[in-house]
Amino acid sequence: MPQLVLLHGRVWAALLGQLLRSPRVVCIRAVHSQSQVAEAVLTSQLKPHQEKSNLVIKTPKGTRDLSPEQIVVREKILDVIVSCFKRHGAKGLDTPAFELKDMLTEKYGEDSGLIYDLKDQGGELLSLRYDLTVPFARYMAMNKLKKMKRYHVGKVWRRESPTVVQGRYREFCQCDFDIAGHFDPMIPDAECLKIMCEILSGLQLGDFLIKVNDRRILDGMFAICGVPESKFRTTCSSIDKLDKISWKEVRHEMVAQKGLAPEVADRIGDYVQCHGGLSLVEQMFQDPGLSQSKQALEGLRDLKLLYEYLTLFGIAEKISFDLSLARGLDYYTGVIYEAVLLQSPAEAEEEPLNVGSVAAGGRYDELVGMFNPKGHKVPCVGLSIGVERIFSIVEQRMKTFGEKIRTTETQVFVATPQKNFLQERLKLISELWDAGIKAELLYKNNPKLLTQLHYCENTGIPLVVIIGEQELKEGVLKLRSVASREEVAIKRENLVAEIQKRLFKS
Repeated sequence: MPQLVLLHGRVWAALLGQLLRSPRVVCIRAVHSQSQVAEAVLTSQLKPHQEKSNLVIKTPKGTRDLSPEQIVVREKILDVIVSCFKRHGAKGLDTPAFELKDMLTEKYGEDSGLIYDLKDQGGELLSLRYDLTVPFARYMAMNKLKKMKRYHVGKVWRRESPTVVQGRYREFCQCDFDIAGHFDPMIPDAECLKIMCEILSGLQLGDFLIKVNDRRILDGMFAICGVPESKFRTTCSSIDKLDKISWKEVRHEMVAQKGLAPEVADRIGDYVQCHGGLSLVEQMFQDPGLSQSKQALEGLRDLKLLYEYLTLFGIAEKISFDLSLARGLDYYTGVIYEAVLLQSPAEAEEEPLNVGSVAAGGRYDELVGMFNPKGHKVPCVGLSIGVERIFSIVEQRMKTFGEKIRTTETQVFVATPQKNFLQERLKLISELWDAGIKAELLYKNNPKLLTQLHYCENTGIPLVVIIGEQELKEGVLKLRSVASREEVAIKRENLVAEIQKRLFKS
């Protein structure tokens, strides 16, 4: 028998109104009783909950959460990077996560298709920032600045196919350093390369090499090889893939997709296989083709001067002049560079991790002018550190060698062996916090002492302050070293000074 449901008139009206408003009601049949209406409303309310059971809980493709352990590792990496930027006199800067779409278009060449566009929700067409360089150039032009040395740490977004194993994501963090302004040639450029060396050495990633080239040399090379000027940038984009795919595949792309003649591609192939040091720069001055290109000669002269400064900085042996280096972004105008890691024999037990370049950059003298109505140029040079790729390497090495990570920085734990001492513990921990000491306690009225000591050992807290009836009576506290398990009695008024002394020694 159907169950009889009795409803008050107002409840009946409310249920009927809810049924009529429900987006899940496609049609309304004749309903003969209040019980049928109630059943229909309850069914419509239950459906969303039933559907939630099929929900797949995951992060969006190409993104990830960072655990507390991973945050610790990332912060250490960022500290090395930002400390170096500050050591070289850079000021911090931040820009919005999204820009007007017009600000980003026609700045990245073929990579423009990887920009994330946002739905128009406020009367403006917006896009998530693709890198930190274009927003910096926009900032310089908008504020009419002629000179600045800045660093910027922030997330960027690229709608590409992610390769998580190689540290390639759709959302990732970049650390940029840039020098904007009119200066004598190659001094800022040399400092950027010096910064890259300092950071990669400081992160202890192993041996590395920084490849350098110049867009003017590339353009001169394209011209003498027979590449039409209209295809300089798209050819550059193909050559930029040489660190990921073979020359045979790049040649096929240039001929089949970019429309270059096979003999033109072959002439380019003869050049892009050349790499070396200052001697190769000297050799290219004598090259029958490049020596006829005014652009190429300008680039070669700057590279020769750059090597002089790099020698003075003591890093020339880390720099390789590589004619295959292209850097696909359209805004580069002069010297370009890219750092790659070299796996040493000592790392043979580690599984090889091909992450590509871990840092890159170059000169972009015309980008600021693109945002200026009058076209006033501000020469710029900069670099970007690939945090995600470096993080992937560090994380893998830590797993390989089983390194344990402390996820907190707690220095002191406040404990008691007796019951009803919560108030005394709270007063004591407040004193430590007020003194700037990182301290913790268990959120229980009467925790067992063994439980408290085990917590300290498991989380790596170095010191324990113990307060009990005897200590309270004598006006002292016990200070225990977790590692050695040694305890000493200290007057309460001397506790902060004693803790600070011990922490300073450690």
